[in-house]
Amino acid sequence: MFNSGKKAILLMVGMILLLSTALMGCNSQENAPTVEQDASPTEKAITVSWPRDIGPMNPHTYNPSQLFAQSMIYEPLVSYKEGGKLEPHLAESWSISEDGKEYTFKLRKNVKFSDGTPFNAAIVKKNFDAVMSNPKLHSWLGVISALEKTEAVDEQTFKMILKAPYYPTLQDLSLVRPVRFLGEAGFPDDGDTSKGVKKPVGTGPWMLSEYKKDEYAVFTRNPNYWGEAPKLDKVTVKIIPDAETRVMAFEKGELDLIYGEGVISMDSFNQLKASDKYGSKLSEPVGTRSLLLNTTNEKLADQRVRLALQHGFNKQAMVEGITLGLEEKADNILSKNFPYTNIDVAPVEYNVEKASAYLDEAGWKLPAGKTVREKDGQPLELELIYDKTDPIQKAMAETMQAEWAAIGVKLNITGLELTVQIKRRRAGEFDIDFWYNYGAPYDPHSFINVVAEKGWGVSEAHSRVPMKAELDKQVKEALASTDETKRQELYGSILKTLQEQSAIVPVSYIKKTVVYQKNVKAFSFPANRDEHPFNSIEVSE
Repeated sequence: MFNSGKKAILLMVGMILLLSTALMGCNSQENAPTVEQDASPTEKAITVSWPRDIGPMNPHTYNPSQLFAQSMIYEPLVSYKEGGKLEPHLAESWSISEDGKEYTFKLRKNVKFSDGTPFNAAIVKKNFDAVMSNPKLHSWLGVISALEKTEAVDEQTFKMILKAPYYPTLQDLSLVRPVRFLGEAGFPDDGDTSKGVKKPVGTGPWMLSEYKKDEYAVFTRNPNYWGEAPKLDKVTVKIIPDAETRVMAFEKGELDLIYGEGVISMDSFNQLKASDKYGSKLSEPVGTRSLLLNTTNEKLADQRVRLALQHGFNKQAMVEGITLGLEEKADNILSKNFPYTNIDVAPVEYNVEKASAYLDEAGWKLPAGKTVREKDGQPLELELIYDKTDPIQKAMAETMQAEWAAIGVKLNITGLELTVQIKRRRAGEFDIDFWYNYGAPYDPHSFINVVAEKGWGVSEAHSRVPMKAELDKQVKEALASTDETKRQELYGSILKTLQEQSAIVPVSYIKKTVVYQKNVKAFSFPANRDEHPFNSIEVSE
């Protein structure tokens, strides 16, 4: 009995000890640093914000895919650098036939996609074929309209044959979209990328490694990248639609960098800039912030009404007040730092008396006791649509609403999601819209092309301009001309006509802003307005 009881007690004690050891082991495993925790001190990473989701990362389509993110994954044949210089990228060299119709590219050797598959002439042609199979989608881009056919001459040689000479061909090929290159594994079974891609496989320095729609995207370095590897290991993009929320997150240290156009208010930028805690930079002008007036609206078909609206707000005071002097008042539709744009125009200055006189002349009278002008029983009421995530657009819309009220114009302002704003512009479902020219490397050729080419809302908005047919003819001549002097003359005529007709009202010259934590080093703005800035960034310990 005694021995049996003793054995039972010893067995019970052993089981308790064994259980205690197991529990201690579990606790030590729970408290032990994970591999990720051990790795994090040496991982070089930054967290940035963006106002909207990065989109499906299709290199051949447009919104909602975000340009900066597309440029992280996908690369061009030709790269656009400071001062408008074009340099080899995925193409190591090229030649152009004497008649300007054939472009032959020698592709860079030993380039691979992020999945390890080879980059060659066959996949270049497949990408071009996917773009060319949807010409209406890309009609704004001159090279697509000019392109007759392509040919994979051999593994490392790709040829483009144009229907007619098109001088900005190489500039168009340096754009972020639509002619960048998707790997074979990303193509849908039918090859039609306009409907979507299977996965974002590119040759670029970054890969999309984690993604949650409308919340975040994580990019990590492409281990198969052919060029100089980025200094960072990881870039996390947090989606924060509200500008002030972005600033609060930055000040709490949740963000390392806020970069872009209109991503924070100029007031917030100046406050952060004044603090010794952060770094900041302001770019050179990258484009023109403009109003697009839709002449298909009968009220705006009258040039006198368009001129009245332009005379009717104090552009200088508005730009200084809202951008705190960080942007400059724009008198020219395109700033003079682009080719062919150094033209002199007479500025349309703030002049309430002149604005009122134009409206009176156009038949819009102010009835006694009323605040809104009328004509044939209809009020002079218009709608201005804007990107609701852009604090500068919102503030400018509110300012114009107040100033135009003083000349008897009722302006309703509507903030929209960017995708909805663009959809309404393309459908012509707007009176007035904030619109920007494309910037480098698009302009001036893409700017004049979209004024002539239907499908994007800009050409249609000019349809009641009396010399529209002549404008379209001049645009086609300018883009096909091989005569530099003739091209300059045509650009001068086109831009002056657009200025005088006032369907595009220049407001200010846009600049990019960036604020960053002090551990972020070597930030520089890319020469291409739409490229990402992450390859050169370093972080200190």
